Amino acid sequence: MKILLLLFSITIAFLSVAFRDSIATTIDFLRTEYSNTNISSFKGLPLIPPRAIYGAPKSANMTVTRAIRKAFLAIEQSEGAGARVRRSIGTPQLRNFSPFLMLDHFTIKPGAGFPDHPHRGQETITYLLEGAVDHEDFAGNAGTIEAGDLQFMTAGKGIMHAEMPRQNADGSANVGMQLWVDLPEKLKKCEPRYRDLRASEIPNIDIDDGKVHIKVISGQSHGVDSVKELAYTPVWILDVEIKPGGKITQNLPEGWNAFAYTLSGSTSFGVGADKTSVGQYHNVVFEQKGDQIYAEVEEGAKENGRFFLVAGLPLDQKVVQYGPFVLNSQEEVYQALMDYQTHSNGFERAKGWESEIGKSMVH
Repeated sequence: MKILLLLFSITIAFLSVAFRDSIATTIDFLRTEYSNTNISSFKGLPLIPPRAIYGAPKSANMTVTRAIRKAFLAIEQSEGAGARVRRSIGTPQLRNFSPFLMLDHFTIKPGAGFPDHPHRGQETITYLLEGAVDHEDFAGNAGTIEAGDLQFMTAGKGIMHAEMPRQNADGSANVGMQLWVDLPEKLKKCEPRYRDLRASEIPNIDIDDGKVHIKVISGQSHGVDSVKELAYTPVWILDVEIKPGGKITQNLPEGWNAFAYTLSGSTSFGVGADKTSVGQYHNVVFEQKGDQIYAEVEEGAKENGRFFLVAGLPLDQKVVQYGPFVLNSQEEVYQALMDYQTHSNGFERAKGWESEIGKSMVH
């Protein structure tokens, strides 16, 4: 990384003074806590498997409940410009959990947010829980997601965009989840794209006599399939809420990495000696072995337990990450930095571009 930064600094020295000023702002943004990380390999897994492999759990006869690898509290921190996030993936507690790169539970108010910034090599999934957030990018795309909506963005070879909160009538904050998912190496240079999933499109199901409510955002749950396949990398996403006394056994594809992020209440995960009660704002990481998870909320609990259950196909590839650039080698990261500065190879439209929504920032 030191060599990379040195080469990058030398390059900047040859740019014009005005251009150096703009790059300095970019470098401040890119200096995040991320470092180069080699993820564990999962040999034999295809990059883009056929639906027969990832569309459903492999064996209906196998019923092995996954054990808990670890559970930890997501600590709140500053991020972007005035935003507050609880990051549970992309920290020393859980660096890269392939295919997952980062998970933020964010809170943003008007005057704060995520102004103009680039991405390359990953997908981002934004799930809004409260309020509304505007989006705008250098290709002229613009829109708004509201509570219950999701936006799936594929950065591919490069994109520059902004995500800024709306002013809520009651003055409340805008709250949501953002998950970064790695792209298979062969798709790192694909064209960027967006897909919005509205709350009204998401199938819902109630089980255990109405004590458990499930929003099937992506994947399958108790005979209900999600409406769309929204990410290139196969991912299941479920929003689960359990009333006191309720319980759920949820099947997951074998061999996939999985976690549950607790949004509210206290939920117990696992069975027998592995059973663990977990409070709000924790990430529960499951072992890869097994084809289901079990969760329940005690009969006498004072509130419902709600969690965000996610599973994804691990990718057999190296991860080298520098801020919003996620590639497979140091050389590719360096090239991404150069492409961004010189507005080339996917960043041509970034030259001179400034979002309208980013101007709402309080300076």
